[in-house]
Amino acid sequence: MAVSPLSTHAQMTARAPSKSPAKRKTSSAASRAAPTREQSAQTTRDNILRSATKVFARYGYEGGSIEKISKAAKSFDRMIYYYFGSKEGLFIEVLEDMYRRMNQAEAALSLDIAQPVASLKAVIAFVVNYYSKHPEFITLLNTENLHRGRHIAKSKRAKDYSSPAIAVITQLLESGARQNIFRADVSARDVYLLIAATGYFYLSNSHTLSAFLGENLRTPPALAQWQAFIEHTVLRTVTLQPGEING
Repeated sequence: MAVSPLSTHAQMTARAPSKSPAKRKTSSAASRAAPTREQSAQTTRDNILRSATKVFARYGYEGGSIEKISKAAKSFDRMIYYYFGSKEGLFIEVLEDMYRRMNQAEAALSLDIAQPVASLKAVIAFVVNYYSKHPEFITLLNTENLHRGRHIAKSKRAKDYSSPAIAVITQLLESGARQNIFRADVSARDVYLLIAATGYFYLSNSHTLSAFLGENLRTPPALAQWQAFIEHTVLRTVTLQPGEING
């Protein structure tokens, strides 16, 4: 007897097993487990990075042992090697993360390129305040400079972190030059170095300089005076008519 396609389809449909509620629950749980494992791995990695930043800032590169870092992170030595490869690899990522976080904070500044003087003052204020509020930044830079920059030189991203800051200063200088406020022959790189150098030197040496000069250079009035001095110095450097600068 011939069998119609419709009846064959009905038989196949009738025999097709359906997923039980238990299997559906298992599949759903598995799909949720993958992201959870990924989140857990990222959390572990982030914890290690934050702990390493504190340990290296306190003990330096030599004193910041793997054991101290894993203990501070409440993790295991093997996890540091798993995520970062080595102590040096971890230190390089600490330096990169330090610059990345500063860049992110600077990118959040609300700058009006059409107001180059006010915006340049805002950049200076940001740098001085960031150095002051993040002493670990100063300490880690000091540590790396003691090693002649041999770790950060191995970073593939190091140069990327200076580019945004210099790009902002370039835009401000160009805007000021178009308005006949700033000189057109000033290098954004030089202005960047001037701001960084005057801010960094003061804060990185404030303890010894305070003892040498017999005054506390870390008080709010002292910091405000130094910030104003940096602003005045930078603006006298870039302005066409320095005598017209106020403040």
